[in-house]
Amino acid sequence: MNLKQLTYVLAVAEEQNFTRAAERCHIVQSALSHQIAKLEQELGCELFKRTSRRVELTAAGHAIIGPARKLLDASQNLINQVAATKDKISGTLTIGSISALHMLDLAELLAQFHAVNPEVNIRLYIAMSKNLAEDIRRNKTDIAFIGISEPGDATILSLPHIQIASEPLVALLPPAHALAKMQQITLQTLSHEPMVDYYSDSAARLQTDKAFQAAGIQRHVNFEIDHVEWLENIVRRGLAVGIVPISTAERCNNLVSIPIKEEPRRGVYCLWGTEPSIATERFIQSVQSAIQPG
Repeated sequence: MNLKQLTYVLAVAEEQNFTRAAERCHIVQSALSHQIAKLEQELGCELFKRTSRRVELTAAGHAIIGPARKLLDASQNLINQVAATKDKISGTLTIGSISALHMLDLAELLAQFHAVNPEVNIRLYIAMSKNLAEDIRRNKTDIAFIGISEPGDATILSLPHIQIASEPLVALLPPAHALAKMQQITLQTLSHEPMVDYYSDSAARLQTDKAFQAAGIQRHVNFEIDHVEWLENIVRRGLAVGIVPISTAERCNNLVSIPIKEEPRRGVYCLWGTEPSIATERFIQSVQSAIQPG
């Protein structure tokens, strides 16, 4: 058994496809399949069920994933620790973020970090808060930027974290809307309008759902989306009204934002795992410096 074989197993498990796993590992598929077959022979059991449509883990495959990930993480941490003694760090830094992260210039932070740590391979992806928190728990992501309703979810905030912001949610409307000239609006008034919001069970959707539930108001969401740009475009075309964080509303040119009387809020947090790498610790320090006043 060797670390490359474990890397291939994790790639196939996550991609559920040998071809995509081989591309991800920069190896031809036949070589990847051969190495996994050798590992299965050594362990005396199959790790994957192979069908014409997909690849699934067997019971033995599920059993090996957790220990394999810990072993690979420990190996990379060893390399990073040795490199740090030479005043340089390497390895991979994986960062996940919500699409509506507007109070922090993440691209600028990444550029600054890369300039100082050019040997760190930076990976960035966009996802929903619930999925990002789960990725942290499963050690698939080093750092995650999420947005959740205030007060924050105790389960998510049991992870190491810092709060970046707490901001009000506001109504977002096109200028020609009949309610666009109001100085303040209630959730009851908004509930009578067609609405656009994120899909059910996402953290962003829970922010608004909780606000309406707390007020004892039912509403109907006509358009369910998974990215802030879709929300903005639907509002801009007069199809529906939205409820967004104020930092998002401020970036939506030629749309009207109105304070909500009930003042629902969202918190924006930076999360990381319980055993952060040196690269993760360095980037967290960058985030802390960026959010400090002055």
